[in-house]
Amino acid sequence: MSATEPAGPALEDASNPQDGVQTRKQLTKAERRELQERQRAAKAAATASNPSNKSQNQKTPQSQSNKQPKKDPTSVAGPSGSSATATSGKKPTPKPGRDADKIAPGAGGMDKGDKIADLETQRRHQTRIFAHFASPKQDAQIGAGIKGEIHPTIVRLGRQFADMKIVGANARCIAMLVAFKAVIQDYVTPPNQTLARDLTQYLSPQISYLVSARPMAVSMGNAIRELKYHISVVSIDVPEQDAKDHLCEQIDTYISHRIVLADSVIEEYAMPKIQNGAVIMTFARSSVVERVLISAWSRGKRFSVKVVDSAPLSEGRKMLSALLKAGIPCTYLLVNGIGSLISTVSLVFLGAHAINSNGSVYSRAGTALVAMLAKEHSVPVLVLSETYKYSNNLQLDSFTKNELAALSDTLQPPNGQGHLLSQSSLQIINPLYDLTPHTHITVLVTEVGLIPPSAISTLAGLRDKDKGLQLAV
Repeated sequence: MSATEPAGPALEDASNPQDGVQTRKQLTKAERRELQERQRAAKAAATASNPSNKSQNQKTPQSQSNKQPKKDPTSVAGPSGSSATATSGKKPTPKPGRDADKIAPGAGGMDKGDKIADLETQRRHQTRIFAHFASPKQDAQIGAGIKGEIHPTIVRLGRQFADMKIVGANARCIAMLVAFKAVIQDYVTPPNQTLARDLTQYLSPQISYLVSARPMAVSMGNAIRELKYHISVVSIDVPEQDAKDHLCEQIDTYISHRIVLADSVIEEYAMPKIQNGAVIMTFARSSVVERVLISAWSRGKRFSVKVVDSAPLSEGRKMLSALLKAGIPCTYLLVNGIGSLISTVSLVFLGAHAINSNGSVYSRAGTALVAMLAKEHSVPVLVLSETYKYSNNLQLDSFTKNELAALSDTLQPPNGQGHLLSQSSLQIINPLYDLTPHTHITVLVTEVGLIPPSAISTLAGLRDKDKGLQLAV
């Protein structure tokens, strides 16, 4: 067959008026671009769903019939201008961001279990404007594309992060550092390499695996930077086992000084703010707030606590259980009932996921609402947080960065009725965090003292200047 003679199957498809395929002259520039995107998506979907036939797909009749130079994938087969990919009967795969809510129920991978089906349902019901939010990952997505050996301890920890079995900035950071201790102890320096350089590279895929399971918290990022710094200054003259033991000791020191002892100091700063007969409101669950309240009660102060809770994690139930176990009188309410009780509250204690350089607090979704209502009723708002949660980033809202929770517990099917998630017209937003402006916060209680939100940026210089706040205390 000559180079100018069109391929037989493609010509037949193009000449069939029933196919309704428009020629190049009839298509506008926008329509041709859309056709090209569909062709690429269909080709990628066919390769991903049936990789065993990849070699067979490369030997199409059209490629065997002529030895023409490789053309652009958008070029047409034959004078009619129709593409063989467009008429091959393959269904285009929806692209994320544009066709996110048009995913077919039978798309690739849907028959692998209920968890995959639930995640597919979440993508179908997700509003496109929030598509950049981090969403829950299925098992096959965790660690995909990461090159390098992954330690079994990191694999187990990543699964726990993805399944929300370990939540909270402090708990996640401690669990990560403990896992890194196991990784460091099992590490062996390759020949002709130094521990200071190779260990940092060895930790990179471990960190990437944890990030693929769930976005990294600010506290985790700060801890990793400190650990990498101490790895980089390890002398080449130190024996390998001694260097690994030294790094593990540095990790223990970081956990002790920056988290455990820091909470003890915060407890001493916050204790005078609690008066006998006070009514304290808190939201969700914060480990440092829980510690302060239980310690104040054990020291003889008598007060009551109103625990405000909200979906999607309903962490206030664990806070409520811990306070009741200590004998503290509590009232449990959901976030929609704050307006009825805020006038009876004398003090608000809140936790933080991160503290931004402009004094705003990034915390569990609902925190901003509690702080706003407290300010409207002239109730002091105290945010209890360790300084290692400080971030140099400037965030003005919770839209630029956030995380979505799973939809499985959001809508429970009413008795005798079908599940609401089966409705294709339903879209669900389930964010985990929100941003509280610094104007709604009275003071930040940290281990270095009580800091006004407007002066929180001084922590950056203080952390670099004061060696007592660094890892090697």
